[in-house]
Amino acid sequence: MQLSKRIFDLVVTGLSLIIFLPLMLGIGILVWIFLGTPVLFRQQRPGYKGKPFITYKFRSMTDQRRPDGSLLPDVERLTRFGRFLRSTSLDDLPQLWNVLKGEMSMVGPRAYRFDELKEYEEKYPVCKQNIDIIRTAKPGITGLWQTSGRNDLNFEQRAQLDAKYIINRSLRQEIFILLKTPFAMLSRW
Repeated sequence: MQLSKRIFDLVVTGLSLIIFLPLMLGIGILVWIFLGTPVLFRQQRPGYKGKPFITYKFRSMTDQRRPDGSLLPDVERLTRFGRFLRSTSLDDLPQLWNVLKGEMSMVGPRAYRFDELKEYEEKYPVCKQNIDIIRTAKPGITGLWQTSGRNDLNFEQRAQLDAKYIINRSLRQEIFILLKTPFAMLSRW
């Protein structure tokens, strides 16, 4: 399954880059105009078996600071344009680079932050088994929970869907999730 999934990822990513490169260039220019530089947001996330990697996204927030130099809360720095990028998941397009590098997959569990996983393990002990399952797979740009309710789901539901995907993954399921993803993105408008 590993080799066939990697080949599948490379084929889908190559096609996606051909299709989305003009859109990505346009978004990059708009981010530069509305938010400035850097255009890409980089953040360390846990990958396969917890190995850290740097994920790339289009920037969606300003660098506005308080008089003491500390950043304003996220909600105050998130612009209308940034909310649009996030709600449509267009901010995730640079993660295609992560898939090419083999750090992520096209379909997989969410690329949670380190602090999120720690918080969720403490807050939802019942989810520990699902979190352990999530760590056995590469994070994905899209996944079962993103196409099954997305941000309307709580963490327990997300972790359960991510674990369900991993346990039952198949080429058929990967294709189904990929085909369902554009509809899930458009439904957020």
